[in-house]
Amino acid sequence: MKRICVVGAGFGGLALAIRCQAAGLVTTLVEAREEPGGCANTVTRDGFTFDTGPGTLIDRAGLDDLWALAGGSGAGRDMASDVALAPLAPFCRLHWSDGTSFDLSGDEAQLRGEVARIAPDDLAGYEDFSRYSVEALTETRLALLHAPTPDWTSKLLAAPALLRHQAWRSLYAKVASQVRSDKLREALSFRTLMQGGNPQTASAISAALYQQEKDGGAWWPMGGMRVLIRAMAALFTDMGGRLLLGEPVARIHTIGNRVAEVEGVSGWREHFDAVASGADLMHTYRHLLGHTQRGRQMTDRLARRAWSPGVFSVHFALEGSWPGIPHAMALFGPRYGGLLDDIFEHGVLPRDMLIHLHHPSVTDPSLAPPGKSVFSAVVPVANLGKLPIDWSQVGPLMEQRVLDEVGMRFIPDIHDRVLTRFHRTPRNAAEDLNGYRGSGWSLEPNRWQNFWARAQNRDSAIPNLYLVGAGAQPGAGVAGVVAGAKRTAALICADLLGPAL
Repeated sequence: MKRICVVGAGFGGLALAIRCQAAGLVTTLVEAREEPGGCANTVTRDGFTFDTGPGTLIDRAGLDDLWALAGGSGAGRDMASDVALAPLAPFCRLHWSDGTSFDLSGDEAQLRGEVARIAPDDLAGYEDFSRYSVEALTETRLALLHAPTPDWTSKLLAAPALLRHQAWRSLYAKVASQVRSDKLREALSFRTLMQGGNPQTASAISAALYQQEKDGGAWWPMGGMRVLIRAMAALFTDMGGRLLLGEPVARIHTIGNRVAEVEGVSGWREHFDAVASGADLMHTYRHLLGHTQRGRQMTDRLARRAWSPGVFSVHFALEGSWPGIPHAMALFGPRYGGLLDDIFEHGVLPRDMLIHLHHPSVTDPSLAPPGKSVFSAVVPVANLGKLPIDWSQVGPLMEQRVLDEVGMRFIPDIHDRVLTRFHRTPRNAAEDLNGYRGSGWSLEPNRWQNFWARAQNRDSAIPNLYLVGAGAQPGAGVAGVVAGAKRTAALICADLLGPAL
């Protein structure tokens, strides 16, 4: 029987390990930390549960598929038996400093009503964008994702759709050509930030993200992300998979142009027929394969690529309940284009911010004691390569500014209500998750580094080395890495088990 090792038990690594085990491969999943989850980390403090990773889930169908793989009868299992996913309504509320709000949801009539309320002259333009986002998802993005190893034939077949949908244009430029309201332009383009992309440079076909959320909804796992992660890990082990926790991988050994063994820092070492890495892309090549020619070659190549921003996040608990603040919000500041330039181009830390505010206890009261609330505020900032500041000095000041902004908009006495708080910076991503330059989403998904231009799911020089996660195709975000795991699994099964599987 063929044996495979998956390095890293984040969403991508777990999804890949489940698929490989279900296909009949003897699968070992190795995780450096004592808990699976990767960036989906959970902190328990003073009776409160904080998720420091994704704040919501979209496209739950990819997760449902993993449970459907379990069970020898072919009937599979129902994810609902292990995890309760609560739908979010609205998906996200957008809020500007002048008090204007805009609710994103899957109800098209409601969305048109929101557009008519804040930008009535743009209703026709919004409907054009809505049609475009449907086409971007169904004709373009799915075509790009169809072949696990895109060859020139599949690329040529997709080319007419790319040209027809003006994929060379930026998402923001496409939106701006259809609507005139600045607020509506921001509302329709900001989503790509949550995959590490700049709306001003990400391809127009990133509009597919907007439609994907409309189609699949936004969800929250009751009990927090750790409940979902632990359920995925339990699903894998119930299927016979082997999970090694607290075992950082030190090296992936090669013989010739093939990987042969995986070695842990503890001295654990085993032979495998294939290895898949869900670790940070640069960490995989620079550290795990740095002793090989391919590792050195890819390290040099990746160092010249553009990397996504870092993340500064504040996690805090408050006295009181706030039913008027929904689960997910985006708080826009006075600037948009200039702020994006500061983050992605100039590498400065401006005073204004775009804050993604999460209030999970409004959906899931189990995260906080009665009468109290849990919040997380996530702010995209320049990565450490562009902004090499001392976050130990700047972090407390930034934390205060974020709380001030949230308090000014919604909770005037916020500082008197804070029960506990802490923050995370790009430095934490670099040190805790081996994130290159403290990047929050690996390679920046601009027009030249998205879809096929990201790392292939199978290395072109080491044919039994595979990649999964934010840096690999199709890209970052839970939905992206789970979809990428399906692509990678298809390659692995074809290579190790034969084309029929």
